[in-house]
Amino acid sequence: MPFLRSIATAVPDHSISQEDVLAVMAKARGASLPARLKQILGNSGIDQRFLACDPDYYLKPRSWAERAGVYEQVGSKLTQQVAAEALDRAALQPSDIDVIVMISTTGTMTPSIPSQLIAAMGFDVSTQTMTIFGHGCAGGVLGLRLADDLAAASGGQNILLLSLELCSLSYDYSQFDKKNMIATALFADGCAAAVISGKENHESGPSFRSFGQKTWPGTRDMMGWEIGTTGFDLVLARDIPTFVAKDFTPFCDAFLAAQGLDKADLFEPACHPGGGRVVEALEGYFAPDIAGIPATREILKNHGNMSSPTVLFVLDFLLTQRPTKPILLTALGPGFTAALGVLDP
Repeated sequence: MPFLRSIATAVPDHSISQEDVLAVMAKARGASLPARLKQILGNSGIDQRFLACDPDYYLKPRSWAERAGVYEQVGSKLTQQVAAEALDRAALQPSDIDVIVMISTTGTMTPSIPSQLIAAMGFDVSTQTMTIFGHGCAGGVLGLRLADDLAAASGGQNILLLSLELCSLSYDYSQFDKKNMIATALFADGCAAAVISGKENHESGPSFRSFGQKTWPGTRDMMGWEIGTTGFDLVLARDIPTFVAKDFTPFCDAFLAAQGLDKADLFEPACHPGGGRVVEALEGYFAPDIAGIPATREILKNHGNMSSPTVLFVLDFLLTQRPTKPILLTALGPGFTAALGVLDP
């Protein structure tokens, strides 16, 4: 059975507090911000975030080519950083990796970042590379599922999973509609890596028991991208916290029951946070069996919503606590899609 050997995380060099976000947006707007926006920012559950560029960069017009250049430069640096750290924690060399899988929905390159890492980091030239686009915030859990499946294939393989999102590249300084204000209040940049091994003769470690996924018809307008003139434009149209309470919870109940688990059997879950109200909805679902999800809140507070890497940040945080019970992983993303997983300690 494949096991999780290591996780590593990284963020870009530029940080910004939520208070500074207000000032930057007011500067871009040329007027003070409405009280409603301040309330949205205040309820986000975020104190600070990390961005690919200096905040002033986002106040200027940016072409698609310029955004793509930032994605390549910053993304390549972050993926090399987390890949090196994850391999070091796993006590592996680049030549030990059979497949590199990369999850990203905020940018794209051809040749891909994984293919460029082969020469940059000394991976074997036969290393298979796979780039997965379009899963958004659900990509962290879905990427772990793919990596776990690949680790079990071909008699056992070592898989390096990369999850990179530079959400800030979608910010549009000229738009101040509700969805763009919410995006500015929530989304951030980050990168994570995980090594999953299916090789024999390795020490045992945390292993994934099962994964689940569900996509609801007629929910395409809840989250995603539209192609704009200068890059991706956010689609964010429905009340996701209400969706959690009404539609996600019965799916999660059925998934846990299929694994022979009750909520009381679990360690603290590793949840993609979304935003402050989504965290509250998730806590309402787990209560009273689980008294809150403080690790999820902590990552949201200090890093914001980084899309797909965020759940890996939370999982890494939880594993330092040496859990003795199964960890449930949850994420919601475009489709509208729920992704679940169970990691046994």
